[in-house]
Amino acid sequence: MKRLFFFLGLLPFITVMAQRKAAGAPPKADAVPLTAENWDFRPGAVEFTDSAGAPAMKIVGDGLVVLKNTDFGDGTIEFDDVLAERGFAAFYFRWQDTLENENFYFRTPVGAGHPYAIQGVQYAPTIKGVNCWDLLYHFQTGATYDVGTPHHVKLVISGRQMRVYVAGQPVLDVPRLEGNTTHGTLAISGNRIISHLVLRPGQTEGLSSVEGADPTAADTRWLRRWRVTKAETMPAGIDFGMSMMPGKDAAWTPIVAERRGLVNLTRLYGGNPSNRNQPRRICWLKTTIHADSARPVNLRLGFVDDVWMFLNGQWLYADKNHYGEPIAKKPAGRISLDNAQVTLPLRKGDNELLVGIAHDFWGWGFEARLDDLDGIGLER
Repeated sequence: MKRLFFFLGLLPFITVMAQRKAAGAPPKADAVPLTAENWDFRPGAVEFTDSAGAPAMKIVGDGLVVLKNTDFGDGTIEFDDVLAERGFAAFYFRWQDTLENENFYFRTPVGAGHPYAIQGVQYAPTIKGVNCWDLLYHFQTGATYDVGTPHHVKLVISGRQMRVYVAGQPVLDVPRLEGNTTHGTLAISGNRIISHLVLRPGQTEGLSSVEGADPTAADTRWLRRWRVTKAETMPAGIDFGMSMMPGKDAAWTPIVAERRGLVNLTRLYGGNPSNRNQPRRICWLKTTIHADSARPVNLRLGFVDDVWMFLNGQWLYADKNHYGEPIAKKPAGRISLDNAQVTLPLRKGDNELLVGIAHDFWGWGFEARLDDLDGIGLER
């Protein structure tokens, strides 16, 4: 009986010690085997070797290297990385296929050896086969890395959010991952050496899974509610013609701008991933602006790639924003309210703003914001 009471008296102590041991246990870590049988790749594109005495995967050719039999959603991804050349070096996660995935990448031609270069590292989703980097200028920053020098990379992924560390420093916070996927495998591209690749499922380091605030949410000047036509292929060799305008029988569908006022036409219609030899496509947006009295108002707009604007049926504005060409708008041919501005001569009452957006390269979108709303009402 004394032994029984002694054992019962020890139970709370044993329970507390067991809890402490469990609490102090290291988080689960899955080392990813860097061996040929665990990856899909083109013949000759990968060499499996070692780096500083550890198994390593050396990517020496073009194409993607895709991890087999893995489904990763939230948690931490870490790896050591040595970039072998000044090119793009991408790390894809939540990879479903080439059409839908998330992508963090090094833009080494501008960022290697230049820690303050704003385009040194970037995040962009792939949506319907299109890398939407030109729609998301704000997801980029500088980082400390160089070609031929080892650096450590850590991605903390939690629901809608991601935090990126390079060389031990937090460099990029993504308050909302913009892709359509929530889980998937990993894929890697770019000439580089990867070692010590580790997955920690569920280990999110306290990062919220709920998307962060939209910095434009309280700004009522954005034109967020539109109606859109279906996308049409444009005739070859013709920049624009009035026959391309929507007819009286055109079908219009409501569309609401995403975060930061972006009307994301890529999410709706897809696009041309990176080939300007494909035919251009055009769709039309329209919205109504109400003015208490006739007055001019300044409209700031961002667009890719071509825009034509009409106000109350009258020609108003046309422009182009083509990445890599002399006509590219600041910043670097990507969408931004810095792309252009135009004065709207509003009449008293309702005013119809009609916008044609054509596209043939990367992401496809439009955004617009008035300078002020004195005596003006927008569709809500």
